[in-house]
Amino acid sequence: MNQIVNELSKEQLKTEVPPFKVGDGVKVHTLVREGEKRRVQMFSGVVIARKGSGIQESFTVRRISYGEGVEKVFPIHSPNVSKIEIEKESKTMRARMYYLRGLIGKKAMQVKEKRLVKGH
Repeated sequence: MNQIVNELSKEQLKTEVPPFKVGDGVKVHTLVREGEKRRVQMFSGVVIARKGSGIQESFTVRRISYGEGVEKVFPIHSPNVSKIEIEKESKTMRARMYYLRGLIGKKAMQVKEKRLVKGH
């Protein structure tokens, strides 16, 4: 029984998922269905958590909108998530960044950015 579930889930895994991690700034393009119409809506913010593995893997994105913190959880392998773009890479030393929930203003979105060294 377990082999059948594994085979079915392998077929539905996406292969073009970019390698992003907690702390990175991302833009998530999601398909939104409104009646008969379909459109793509973007949600950009900082990845504060990644959970699960395989077909159940998901990640949480947080942003500040009109002074309020907004978080959304996206399944990585969902057909409704059309594309994930990495805006900026970060250098974090944590697996989850839940401490951002308690910060206000600019500090709530500041994460150490990764510096690219020339010549190496």
